[in-house]
Amino acid sequence: PRRYEIPSGILKEGENTIVIRVISNSGNAGFVLDKKYAIDFGNSEINLEGEWKYKLGAEMPPLAGQTFIRWKPIGLYNNMIEPLHNFKIKGVIWYQGESNTWNPKEYFLLLSSLINDWRVKWNQGDFPFLVAQLPNFMEAKNQPSESAWAMFREQQLKALSLNNTGVVVTIDLGEWNDIHPLNKKDVGERLFLSAEKVAYKNNSIIHSGPIYKSLQINGNEIVLTFDNIGSGLVSKNDDELHEFAICESDKQFVWAKVKIENDKVIVWNDEIKNPIAVRYAWADNPSKANLYNKEGLPAAPFRTDSE
Repeated sequence: PRRYEIPSGILKEGENTIVIRVISNSGNAGFVLDKKYAIDFGNSEINLEGEWKYKLGAEMPPLAGQTFIRWKPIGLYNNMIEPLHNFKIKGVIWYQGESNTWNPKEYFLLLSSLINDWRVKWNQGDFPFLVAQLPNFMEAKNQPSESAWAMFREQQLKALSLNNTGVVVTIDLGEWNDIHPLNKKDVGERLFLSAEKVAYKNNSIIHSGPIYKSLQINGNEIVLTFDNIGSGLVSKNDDELHEFAICESDKQFVWAKVKIENDKVIVWNDEIKNPIAVRYAWADNPSKANLYNKEGLPAAPFRTDSE
């Protein structure tokens, strides 16, 4: 975000012209869509959104790309991890993966190898390893669809199969137009809860939102059960549940009707007579996902089909 102080006396009574100088070293210049642009006076503001006039001040060829050692194989490891092995370590918080979403199926192999290797190198046993699952990103879609980001989150969730790990769901904390969303505070608070459980063995807290456990097919309905339901399952803001899709053997997913009964989630669609699978929040940006536990932690995205 860019925030600029306007010195007293700059703005005058009546019409003013606001000029912004934009420098782009590569790619397209301009404003990011769907962000707030305004002059803020504390209790009031002047909205600056809409069409702007522009004038090209200078034009040059794009700058040559830098040589990012951190993008090279073992570049980050040799420079930033290897020198730390003689230090004691309490645990790791791992928030990474956006650049791996183009090939999600390999990620659990990579991540589990990294975790196991670091634990061997530090020689301090299975120290805690907390993974922040990627948030919602890119434009939301109106219909169920395939998603590399959803498959990637599924790979991240598999980290729970390793000893002394935690996965923090952030599916409600992203921004469609910003791969680096601003809300880090809630991410930190959820990681804190996970650390309380994983690193400090506090079993009295609810550290996670619901995680899909099993299904049962009853006629045209699929009944889902979850772990980590806390005090119970709820829909956020008491709204109807969204982002659930259901399909028959043709694997053509359609939006489903959903209800919560006895801390189970029942999913159906009147047009689907023989359902076989359910997906929840299976999208780059499932912007309406709203299944939570009563402690306010969101359910992890999931699918009950494997392919």
